[in-house]
Amino acid sequence: AGFAGIAQAETSVTLYGIIDGGVGYNQLKGSTSSVTGVDADGKPLQLNNPWSNKRPDSFKNKRTGLISGIQSGSRWGLKGTEDLGNGLRAVFVLESGFDIGTGKSLQDGRLFGRQATLGLAGDSWGQLDFGRQTNIASKYLPGVMDPFNAGFAQANAGASLSAQNTARYDNMIMYQTPNFSGFQFGVGYSFNVNDKQQGERTLNGVKEKTDKHAITTGLRYVNGPIGAALSYDQFKDRQGRVALGNGSNNNGIWAENDVTVKAWAAAFSYDFEVVKLHLGGGQTRDGMFAIEQSYFNKSADSFLPAFTGLKGTRINSYVAGLSAPVGAGNVMASWQMA
Repeated sequence: AGFAGIAQAETSVTLYGIIDGGVGYNQLKGSTSSVTGVDADGKPLQLNNPWSNKRPDSFKNKRTGLISGIQSGSRWGLKGTEDLGNGLRAVFVLESGFDIGTGKSLQDGRLFGRQATLGLAGDSWGQLDFGRQTNIASKYLPGVMDPFNAGFAQANAGASLSAQNTARYDNMIMYQTPNFSGFQFGVGYSFNVNDKQQGERTLNGVKEKTDKHAITTGLRYVNGPIGAALSYDQFKDRQGRVALGNGSNNNGIWAENDVTVKAWAAAFSYDFEVVKLHLGGGQTRDGMFAIEQSYFNKSADSFLPAFTGLKGTRINSYVAGLSAPVGAGNVMASWQMA
Protein backbone atom coordinates (compact mmCIF):
# COMPACT_ATOMS: atom_id res chain seq x y z
CA ALA A 1 0.00 0.00 0.00
CA GLY A 2 2.92 2.32 0.74
CA PHE A 3 4.48 1.78 -2.67
CA ALA A 4 1.11 2.38 -4.31
CA GLY A 5 0.85 5.73 -2.53
CA ILE A 6 4.25 6.80 -3.82
CA ALA A 7 3.37 5.77 -7.35
CA GLN A 8 0.31 8.00 -7.28
CA ALA A 9 2.31 11.16 -6.50
CA GLU A 10 1.99 13.77 -9.24
CA THR A 11 4.87 13.23 -11.67
CA SER A 12 5.56 14.57 -15.15
CA VAL A 13 8.42 14.26 -17.61
CA THR A 14 8.49 16.30 -20.83
CA LEU A 15 10.56 15.70 -23.96
CA TYR A 16 11.06 18.98 -25.82
CA GLY A 17 13.33 20.66 -28.35
CA ILE A 18 14.00 23.17 -31.12
CA ILE A 19 15.57 22.55 -34.53
CA ASP A 20 16.66 25.80 -36.15
CA GLY A 21 18.61 26.19 -39.38
CA GLY A 22 18.87 27.80 -42.79
CA VAL A 23 21.23 29.24 -45.38
CA GLY A 24 22.92 32.56 -44.79
CA TYR A 25 25.83 34.89 -45.41
CA ASN A 26 28.20 35.98 -42.61
CA GLN A 27 31.03 38.49 -42.57
CA LEU A 28 33.27 39.51 -39.71
CA LYS A 29 36.15 41.95 -40.00
CA GLY A 30 38.33 43.95 -37.67
CA SER A 31 41.84 44.24 -36.32
CA THR A 32 43.84 43.12 -33.30
CA SER A 33 47.21 43.86 -31.77
CA SER A 34 46.87 42.28 -28.30
CA VAL A 35 46.43 38.65 -29.38
CA THR A 36 47.94 37.54 -32.69
CA GLY A 37 46.27 34.13 -32.83
CA VAL A 38 44.88 31.12 -31.01
CA ASP A 39 45.53 27.40 -31.28
CA ALA A 40 42.89 24.69 -31.87
CA ASP A 41 41.86 24.82 -28.20
CA GLY A 42 41.42 28.59 -28.23
CA LYS A 43 44.65 29.30 -26.31
CA PRO A 44 46.61 32.40 -27.33
CA LEU A 45 49.70 31.60 -29.37
CA GLN A 46 51.35 34.90 -28.56
CA LEU A 47 50.47 37.83 -26.34
CA ASN A 48 52.05 40.96 -27.76
CA ASN A 49 52.87 44.15 -25.90
CA PRO A 50 49.56 46.08 -25.80
CA TRP A 51 51.43 49.35 -25.25
CA SER A 52 53.67 49.05 -28.31
CA ASN A 53 53.30 50.97 -31.57
CA LYS A 54 52.92 47.73 -33.52
CA ARG A 55 50.60 48.09 -36.50
CA PRO A 56 47.35 46.13 -35.84
CA ASP A 57 46.79 42.92 -37.77
CA SER A 58 43.61 43.17 -39.86
CA PHE A 59 41.32 40.24 -40.66
CA LYS A 60 38.20 39.61 -42.74
CA ASN A 61 36.26 36.36 -42.66
CA LYS A 62 33.18 35.59 -44.72
CA ARG A 63 31.09 32.55 -45.50
CA THR A 64 27.94 31.56 -47.36
CA GLY A 65 26.38 28.27 -46.37
CA LEU A 66 24.25 26.31 -43.95
CA ILE A 67 23.81 27.82 -40.50
CA SER A 68 22.56 25.93 -37.44
CA GLY A 69 20.73 27.86 -34.74
CA ILE A 70 19.82 31.45 -35.67
CA GLN A 71 16.78 32.60 -33.72
CA SER A 72 17.42 29.85 -31.16
CA GLY A 73 20.16 27.30 -30.70
CA SER A 74 19.08 23.82 -31.76
CA ARG A 75 18.54 21.60 -28.73
CA TRP A 76 16.62 18.68 -27.26
CA GLY A 77 15.91 18.09 -23.61
CA LEU A 78 14.09 16.36 -20.80
CA LYS A 79 12.50 18.18 -17.90
CA GLY A 80 10.45 16.79 -15.08
CA THR A 81 8.82 17.47 -11.76
CA GLU A 82 7.63 15.31 -8.88
CA ASP A 83 5.27 16.50 -6.18
CA LEU A 84 6.78 15.77 -2.75
CA GLY A 85 3.84 17.18 -0.81
CA ASN A 86 3.35 20.33 1.26
CA GLY A 87 4.05 22.52 -1.78
CA LEU A 88 7.52 21.03 -2.36
CA ARG A 89 8.60 19.68 -5.76
CA ALA A 90 11.66 17.86 -7.07
CA VAL A 91 12.65 19.22 -10.48
CA PHE A 92 15.27 18.44 -13.11
CA VAL A 93 16.35 19.70 -16.56
CA LEU A 94 18.71 17.90 -18.97
CA GLU A 95 19.26 19.88 -22.17
CA SER A 96 21.60 19.07 -25.06
CA GLY A 97 22.70 21.48 -27.82
CA PHE A 98 23.60 20.22 -31.29
CA ASP A 99 24.58 21.39 -34.78
CA ILE A 100 22.15 20.26 -37.50
CA GLY A 101 24.87 20.59 -40.13
CA THR A 102 27.11 17.95 -38.55
CA GLY A 103 24.93 16.27 -35.92
CA LYS A 104 27.63 16.93 -33.32
CA SER A 105 27.03 18.09 -29.76
CA LEU A 106 27.80 21.74 -29.02
CA GLN A 107 29.15 23.29 -25.80
CA ASP A 108 32.55 21.60 -26.26
CA GLY A 109 30.97 18.20 -26.88
CA ARG A 110 29.07 17.96 -23.58
CA LEU A 111 26.09 15.61 -23.73
CA PHE A 112 23.90 18.01 -21.71
CA GLY A 113 25.94 21.13 -22.34
CA ARG A 114 23.06 23.59 -22.29
CA GLN A 115 21.80 22.56 -18.84
CA ALA A 116 22.07 19.67 -16.40
CA THR A 117 20.36 20.47 -13.09
CA LEU A 118 18.54 18.81 -10.23
CA GLY A 119 16.63 20.92 -7.72
CA LEU A 120 13.90 21.59 -5.22
CA ALA A 121 11.15 24.15 -5.75
CA GLY A 122 8.36 25.63 -3.66
CA ASP A 123 5.79 28.29 -4.50
CA SER A 124 6.39 30.16 -1.24
CA TRP A 125 10.21 30.11 -0.97
CA GLY A 126 11.59 29.79 -4.52
CA GLN A 127 13.90 27.29 -6.21
CA LEU A 128 17.30 25.75 -5.46
CA ASP A 129 19.17 24.13 -8.39
CA PHE A 130 22.39 22.09 -8.51
CA GLY A 131 24.46 21.58 -11.66
CA ARG A 132 25.48 23.22 -14.94
CA GLN A 133 23.26 26.19 -15.81
CA THR A 134 23.33 29.78 -17.07
CA ASN A 135 24.39 32.50 -14.66
CA ILE A 136 22.03 35.15 -13.30
CA ALA A 137 23.14 37.81 -15.83
CA SER A 138 22.17 35.48 -18.68
CA LYS A 139 18.77 34.81 -17.08
CA TYR A 140 17.74 38.32 -16.01
CA LEU A 141 19.27 40.81 -18.48
CA PRO A 142 18.63 39.63 -22.09
CA GLY A 143 14.85 40.04 -22.06
CA VAL A 144 15.21 43.58 -20.73
CA MET A 145 18.37 44.86 -22.44
CA ASP A 146 18.20 43.12 -25.77
CA PRO A 147 15.43 43.13 -28.42
CA PHE A 148 16.97 39.88 -29.74
CA ASN A 149 16.62 38.30 -26.26
CA ALA A 150 19.88 36.28 -26.39
CA GLY A 151 19.03 34.88 -29.85
CA PHE A 152 20.13 35.60 -33.43
CA ALA A 153 23.82 34.81 -32.82
CA GLN A 154 26.09 37.87 -32.99
CA ALA A 155 23.11 40.25 -33.13
CA ASN A 156 22.39 39.73 -29.42
CA ALA A 157 23.94 41.80 -26.64
CA GLY A 158 26.14 38.92 -25.51
CA ALA A 159 28.56 39.88 -28.28
CA SER A 160 29.45 42.96 -26.21
CA LEU A 161 28.78 41.77 -22.64
CA SER A 162 30.49 38.42 -22.16
CA ALA A 163 29.00 37.79 -18.69
CA GLN A 164 25.47 37.71 -20.14
CA ASN A 165 26.42 35.85 -23.33
CA THR A 166 24.43 32.76 -22.25
CA ALA A 167 27.31 32.13 -19.83
CA ARG A 168 26.99 28.64 -18.38
CA TYR A 169 28.71 27.79 -15.09
CA ASP A 170 29.63 24.21 -14.23
CA ASN A 171 29.35 22.87 -10.66
CA MET A 172 26.91 25.58 -9.55
CA ILE A 173 24.42 25.92 -6.71
CA MET A 174 21.81 28.58 -7.48
CA TYR A 175 18.90 30.00 -5.48
CA GLN A 176 16.12 32.17 -6.93
CA THR A 177 13.24 33.74 -5.05
CA PRO A 178 9.64 33.56 -6.22
CA ASN A 179 8.31 36.51 -8.21
CA PHE A 180 7.08 39.19 -5.78
CA SER A 181 4.93 41.67 -7.73
CA GLY A 182 7.47 41.68 -10.54
CA PHE A 183 10.63 41.51 -8.39
CA GLN A 184 12.93 38.49 -8.39
CA PHE A 185 16.39 37.96 -6.87
CA GLY A 186 18.94 35.25 -7.63
CA VAL A 187 22.38 34.22 -6.42
CA GLY A 188 24.70 31.35 -7.34
CA TYR A 189 28.12 29.92 -6.50
CA SER A 190 30.25 27.70 -8.75
CA PHE A 191 32.98 25.45 -7.36
CA ASN A 192 34.65 25.45 -10.80
CA VAL A 193 33.12 27.54 -13.55
CA ASN A 194 34.48 25.59 -16.52
CA ASP A 195 35.10 21.81 -16.30
CA LYS A 196 35.21 19.30 -13.45
CA GLN A 197 36.42 20.22 -9.96
CA GLN A 198 40.09 19.54 -9.23
CA GLY A 199 40.08 20.49 -5.55
CA GLU A 200 43.26 21.38 -3.67
CA ARG A 201 46.58 19.57 -4.04
CA THR A 202 49.55 19.79 -1.66
CA LEU A 203 52.98 18.86 -3.06
CA ASN A 204 56.07 19.13 -0.82
CA GLY A 205 54.11 21.33 1.55
CA VAL A 206 53.00 23.74 -1.19
CA LYS A 207 49.25 24.06 -1.78
CA GLU A 208 48.01 24.28 -5.35
CA LYS A 209 44.53 25.26 -6.51
CA THR A 210 43.33 25.39 -10.13
CA ASP A 211 39.52 25.55 -9.78
CA LYS A 212 37.93 28.78 -11.01
CA HIS A 213 35.43 29.63 -8.26
CA ALA A 214 32.66 32.00 -9.35
CA ILE A 215 29.73 33.95 -7.96
CA THR A 216 26.73 35.36 -9.81
CA THR A 217 23.89 37.50 -8.49
CA GLY A 218 21.22 39.84 -9.77
CA LEU A 219 17.84 41.49 -9.35
CA ARG A 220 15.13 42.09 -11.91
CA TYR A 221 11.76 43.86 -12.05
CA VAL A 222 9.29 43.15 -14.85
CA ASN A 223 5.77 44.45 -14.41
CA GLY A 224 3.48 45.94 -17.06
CA PRO A 225 5.42 47.99 -19.61
CA ILE A 226 8.51 48.43 -17.40
CA GLY A 227 11.52 46.13 -17.19
CA ALA A 228 14.76 46.66 -15.24
CA ALA A 229 17.64 44.41 -14.19
CA LEU A 230 21.03 44.50 -12.46
CA SER A 231 23.69 41.79 -12.31
CA TYR A 232 27.17 41.15 -10.93
CA ASP A 233 29.52 38.25 -11.76
CA GLN A 234 33.01 37.32 -10.61
CA PHE A 235 35.39 34.40 -11.05
CA LYS A 236 39.01 33.78 -10.09
CA ASP A 237 41.40 32.47 -12.75
CA ARG A 238 44.29 30.92 -10.81
CA GLN A 239 46.31 30.68 -14.02
CA GLY A 240 45.48 34.14 -15.29
CA ARG A 241 47.86 36.27 -17.31
CA VAL A 242 49.70 39.14 -15.64
CA ALA A 243 52.19 41.47 -17.37
CA LEU A 244 55.73 41.50 -15.99
CA GLY A 245 56.70 45.17 -15.96
CA ASN A 246 54.78 48.37 -16.67
CA GLY A 247 54.06 50.26 -19.85
CA SER A 248 56.67 49.95 -22.55
CA ASN A 249 58.96 48.00 -20.18
CA ASN A 250 56.67 44.96 -20.40
CA ASN A 251 58.23 43.76 -23.69
CA GLY A 252 55.43 41.22 -24.19
CA ILE A 253 56.47 39.07 -21.17
CA TRP A 254 53.61 37.57 -19.18
CA ALA A 255 53.33 35.33 -16.13
CA GLU A 256 50.56 33.14 -14.68
CA ASN A 257 49.03 34.29 -11.43
CA ASP A 258 45.67 34.70 -9.66
CA VAL A 259 43.42 37.12 -11.55
CA THR A 260 39.89 37.99 -10.38
CA VAL A 261 37.61 38.80 -13.31
CA LYS A 262 34.56 40.97 -12.59
CA ALA A 263 31.55 42.17 -14.56
CA TRP A 264 28.44 44.21 -13.77
CA ALA A 265 25.58 45.27 -16.02
CA ALA A 266 22.31 47.20 -15.87
CA ALA A 267 19.32 47.23 -18.22
CA PHE A 268 16.04 49.04 -18.71
CA SER A 269 13.12 48.61 -21.09
CA TYR A 270 9.77 50.28 -21.68
CA ASP A 271 6.98 48.98 -23.90
CA PHE A 272 5.08 51.76 -25.68
CA GLU A 273 2.96 49.04 -27.37
CA VAL A 274 3.75 50.29 -30.88
CA VAL A 275 7.47 50.02 -30.12
CA LYS A 276 9.56 48.74 -27.20
CA LEU A 277 12.74 50.54 -26.10
CA HIS A 278 15.73 48.58 -24.77
CA LEU A 279 18.78 50.17 -23.08
CA GLY A 280 21.72 48.69 -21.20
CA GLY A 281 25.39 48.71 -20.45
CA GLY A 282 28.09 47.38 -18.19
CA GLN A 283 31.76 46.91 -17.48
CA THR A 284 34.07 43.90 -17.57
CA ARG A 285 37.44 44.01 -15.83
CA ASP A 286 40.57 41.82 -15.99
CA GLY A 287 39.37 39.15 -18.41
CA MET A 288 36.46 37.63 -20.30
CA PHE A 289 33.49 35.42 -19.44
CA ALA A 290 31.62 33.58 -22.24
CA ILE A 291 33.00 34.72 -25.60
CA GLU A 292 30.88 35.08 -28.72
CA GLN A 293 31.39 31.94 -30.81
CA SER A 294 31.49 32.97 -34.46
CA TYR A 295 30.46 30.85 -37.43
CA PHE A 296 34.04 30.61 -38.69
CA ASN A 297 35.96 28.64 -36.08
CA LYS A 298 36.16 28.23 -32.34
CA SER A 299 37.56 31.33 -30.59
CA ALA A 300 39.33 32.53 -33.74
CA ASP A 301 37.82 35.99 -33.63
CA SER A 302 37.75 36.58 -29.89
CA PHE A 303 40.06 38.68 -27.77
CA LEU A 304 40.56 35.91 -25.20
CA PRO A 305 39.36 32.32 -24.69
CA ALA A 306 36.27 31.93 -22.50
CA PHE A 307 36.71 32.30 -18.72
CA THR A 308 40.26 33.65 -18.97
CA GLY A 309 41.83 36.31 -16.78
CA LEU A 310 44.09 39.01 -18.26
CA LYS A 311 45.09 41.62 -15.70
CA GLY A 312 44.48 45.16 -16.92
CA THR A 313 41.67 44.36 -19.37
CA ARG A 314 39.03 47.10 -19.30
CA ILE A 315 35.87 46.75 -21.39
CA ASN A 316 32.94 49.20 -21.34
CA SER A 317 29.79 47.98 -23.12
CA TYR A 318 26.69 49.80 -24.40
CA VAL A 319 23.48 48.52 -26.00
CA ALA A 320 20.42 50.33 -27.40
CA GLY A 321 17.61 48.68 -29.31
CA LEU A 322 14.03 48.79 -30.53
CA SER A 323 11.47 46.10 -31.26
CA ALA A 324 8.06 46.53 -32.86
CA PRO A 325 5.25 44.02 -33.42
CA VAL A 326 4.41 43.41 -37.07
CA GLY A 327 1.63 40.92 -37.71
CA ALA A 328 2.43 37.71 -35.85
CA GLY A 329 6.12 38.57 -35.51
CA ASN A 330 8.51 41.40 -34.62
CA VAL A 331 10.97 43.71 -36.32
CA MET A 332 14.08 44.12 -34.15
CA ALA A 333 17.14 46.37 -34.40
CA SER A 334 19.98 47.24 -32.06
CA TRP A 335 23.28 49.08 -31.83
CA GLN A 336 26.03 47.94 -29.49
CA MET A 337 29.65 48.74 -28.73
CA ALA A 338 32.35 47.28 -26.49
